[in-house]
Amino acid sequence: MTLLVTGATGFVMSVLVRHWLEAHPTERLVALDAAPMDQAAQRYFAPVADRITTVIADITQPDSWRSALDAHTITYIVHGATVTPIARGTIADSKREPECDAPARIIDVNVMGTVAVLEWARSLRSLRRFVYVSSGSVYKHHGPDRPGEPLPEDGYVMPRRLYGISKLASELITERYGDLFGFSAASVRLSSVYGPMDRPTASRNFHHVPNRVAHKALEGAAVIRVNTLDGVGDYIQAEDVASGIARLLKAPMLHFCTYNIAAGETATVGQIADWAAERVPGFHAEVVPPEHADIVQDATLTGGMWGAYDISRITADTGWKPRPTREGFLAYMDWLSDKREKAK
Repeated sequence: MTLLVTGATGFVMSVLVRHWLEAHPTERLVALDAAPMDQAAQRYFAPVADRITTVIADITQPDSWRSALDAHTITYIVHGATVTPIARGTIADSKREPECDAPARIIDVNVMGTVAVLEWARSLRSLRRFVYVSSGSVYKHHGPDRPGEPLPEDGYVMPRRLYGISKLASELITERYGDLFGFSAASVRLSSVYGPMDRPTASRNFHHVPNRVAHKALEGAAVIRVNTLDGVGDYIQAEDVASGIARLLKAPMLHFCTYNIAAGETATVGQIADWAAERVPGFHAEVVPPEHADIVQDATLTGGMWGAYDISRITADTGWKPRPTREGFLAYMDWLSDKREKAK
């Protein structure tokens, strides 16, 4: 059996690639990406590289990859290729609208790239399941109706930016293709992901709060400057995302078309800084004016896409549960520390 992963050498998908091959030692994987593997990906994939076939091609140009994929008996597909035009976290970032740079490219890759893969996938007799990788960016900034509850998949969807709009459109297209052509299809909405292999790539150059705090602490800084200790997020470690997607691929039956993959709980920037101090004693967060902060958050954003996500669907269908947020964060710090030691 062979898994196809698009966007395979990027951040989250690269973690899925390694997780899948380590969890299924007799299976193979085809990695489709527009960019060749960088050195980080080559090192990360080294333990499983003998079972990876790499195809370098633009997802929006099916003539450049279709024949290469036809040579494999693809049984599962995870479509993760995307353009993520997100820039926020400092005052300078907040003044820039990254979607202005190439709005048509966002739609072309994120929507028409999905259509291209689905068009090819619908003819596969061997296909068992198609998973589209979406985002919590499809949600509103508020909800649910009863504050304090995690945000469910049904309702509260109203994207305002091209990224979220393209993700929601592709969710609906994926669902319709599955209905029309009789294959099992689902979308996963990820909350704020950080973890191993979180690095700048051609399609993504943004780091969530846990990444930035962990790097700051391990670089030897005594303090990280923030405008508030109370800004929150549902932060999920990439290794937990990978295990959740793998569970969905192998589940005997899926009862829903969309699934949140998230921690299911929020953490504040103050908490994350305190956890970092467990590995780097003395490290702490200091509140400063926004114009001097390393991290700028709006502490009033506590619901909708910014709050905790309901993960009961994926738990019910697969038994998957993520590690507690603190545990996942400390595991990431340990991974970074080990990586630094090996680089010496």
